[in-house]
Amino acid sequence: MIVARRCIVRGRVQGVAYRAYARQRAKELGLRGYAKNLDDGDVEVLACGAEHDVVALCEWLWRGSPHCEVEDVQCEEGVFPLSEEFLVM
Repeated sequence: MIVARRCIVRGRVQGVAYRAYARQRAKELGLRGYAKNLDDGDVEVLACGAEHDVVALCEWLWRGSPHCEVEDVQCEEGVFPLSEEFLVM
């Protein structure tokens, strides 16, 4: 089953290569979507693909890049506009 989830990652997640690591992990899982910095210091991640792969990325978001400090991850399922690959925005 193909699903899409939008996640907001809070903590020290900007300036620590979080988005680049998220893209790498998403590509390994064969997902489409994006990771982008938000004005409030959070990172938004949108992932679309096989349900088990999206779940795996959502779990990975708690670990993130080596120098990040994730405080919270909130995800929601829905219908979202997607690209053909996983982008860093």
